[in-house]
Amino acid sequence: MTSYKLNNLNLSKIEAEVAIPKYNRDNIKTGIVHVGIGGFHRSHEAFYTDQLLHDESITDWGICGVALLDFDTKIYQTLKAQDGLYTLVVKELDGSLTKRVVGSIVEVLYAPENPLKVVEKMASSSVKIISLTITEGGYNYDEATGEFNFENPLIQHDLDNPEAPKTIFGYLTQALKLRKENGLQGVTIQSCDNIQGNGHMTEKMLLSYVKVAEPELVSWIDEHVSFPNAMVDRITPATSPVDISNLKETSGIDDAWPVVCEPFKQWVIEDDFKAGRPAWEQVGAQFVENVEPYEKMKLQLLNAGHSVLGILGALIGYDTIDEAANNPSINAFLRAYMGTEVTPVLNDLKGVNLESYEVSLLQRFGNVYIKDQIDRICSESSAKFPIFILPTVNAQLKSNNHIEHAAFVTAAWAIYSLGEDKNGKALNIKDAMKPILKEKAIASKDNPTAFLDIESIFGKLKDSKLFTEAFTCAYKDIVKNGIEKCILEINTNRVNFI
Repeated sequence: MTSYKLNNLNLSKIEAEVAIPKYNRDNIKTGIVHVGIGGFHRSHEAFYTDQLLHDESITDWGICGVALLDFDTKIYQTLKAQDGLYTLVVKELDGSLTKRVVGSIVEVLYAPENPLKVVEKMASSSVKIISLTITEGGYNYDEATGEFNFENPLIQHDLDNPEAPKTIFGYLTQALKLRKENGLQGVTIQSCDNIQGNGHMTEKMLLSYVKVAEPELVSWIDEHVSFPNAMVDRITPATSPVDISNLKETSGIDDAWPVVCEPFKQWVIEDDFKAGRPAWEQVGAQFVENVEPYEKMKLQLLNAGHSVLGILGALIGYDTIDEAANNPSINAFLRAYMGTEVTPVLNDLKGVNLESYEVSLLQRFGNVYIKDQIDRICSESSAKFPIFILPTVNAQLKSNNHIEHAAFVTAAWAIYSLGEDKNGKALNIKDAMKPILKEKAIASKDNPTAFLDIESIFGKLKDSKLFTEAFTCAYKDIVKNGIEKCILEINTNRVNFI
C-alpha cells in the first residue's frame, strides 16, 4: 500500500482509509494552551475538542500544544512536522481498530527553545484555558507535608531566572503576570492529571510559588483565575513501533507518533471557568458541581488497580497489564481488594453502580489488544502510591477494617524495588526516588518495615501497628514462598496477615 506522510497537504489522500477532520483547520483560533502533549492528552482532551470542532460554528477552541521539558524534543518535532495532526487508534475489545486523524492541535511550541514565546501565548487575549498533563510528580509537592518543595533545583532556577523558566510554575507565574499587566480578563487553569482534587492541588502549589516569586500577583490570581477539579479516564498505553508500522501498512498513514487507546473514555469536570469554555458536554464530558466522589472512585479503583496489577505482574515476570489481569489469581486478588477495601470507603456516587463499574474495569484491564506496558504503569510509583493506594489504607485504618490486600501490595512493592522479578530478571524501574527506594528495599531484607521509613511517601503509616504487622507478615511470606503462591494463599484465606 502506498503510504503518505501525515500532514495537512496529504489529508485528502488518506481520507478513504480513515476519518479525518472535516472542519477547516485554518479557521480555528487557539483558545486553549495545553502543557504536556503526550499520549493521554491526545487520546482525551484533544480528542473531545476535535469532536466538538466538527461543528463549524465553533472556531475559538483550537489547542496550542506546549512541549515543556528538554526530553520532549521528539514529540515537538513530530507534531511540528505533521502540522499538529496525529492518528488516534482505538483498540476495541473485539480486536478491531477504529482510526481517525485528530486535528484540534493547531499550534505546537517547544518551551526550552523559546520560553518567552510560550509565556506570551499563555498570556494571549484569545487564550481562555491553560490545561495541564504534567504527571503526578510535576506538581512538586512533598507527600509527607503536602507543601510545595522549594528545594527542587529547577524551582530555585525559576526563582533566580524568572525570564527563562524551566517549570510549569515559572511559566504560569510569568504568563499571569503579563495578563495582569496587559489588563486582560482572567483565565482557567485546568488540570487533567490523576490527582485527587487536581484543581485544588494546582491552585495551592501555584500560589505557594507565586507568594515567593511574585507576591503582588496573589490577589489578582484569587480574583481572576479558576482551578476546576476534574476526573479523567482513558487507558492510553505507550505507542509501540508495531503500532506505527501496522498503521502504515494497513491504512497508508506514515505517522511518526500515533496514539493508541481503549474505547472507554470519561471526563467529569467542575463547571468553574473564568472566561468561558468549550461545550465539551456535547461530545460526552460531564459537568458537575463537585467532582470529588467521582475522582476518588477512579483514583482508588482504576488507578490503584493498575498499580496492583503492575507490581504483582512485574514480580511474576509479565510485560503487559493484560497478562496480569488475565492471571486468575491476580484477577481474584484485585477483585477482593476492590470489593473489601476500596468500595466501603467510597460514597456520594449518584448514578454509579460500583459493582458494574468494577466489572468493567476488569474487562478493560484484560483487553488483550491494548498491551499496556507494566513498566509504564509502575513508573513513578513513589508519586502514585500515596495518591492511589494510601487514601484507601488510611480510611480503612480509621475504622480498624481490612487492609490485608493493600499491605500485601506494599510489601510486594518493597520487593519489586530490589530490582528483580521472581526469575532474577532485571526490572526496568523508572522512578525519581529509585535510589532511596532501592536503599530501603535492601534494608528491608533484615527489617521489613524499613521500607515504610520513607516518610515522603508513607507519611506516618509506620505508626500503625495494624498495618505494619500485616505488611511484615506479607513481606516475609513473599520472600519465603514466592509471589504466586502467596497471591493464591491470600485469595483462599490460608494466610492470616493480622
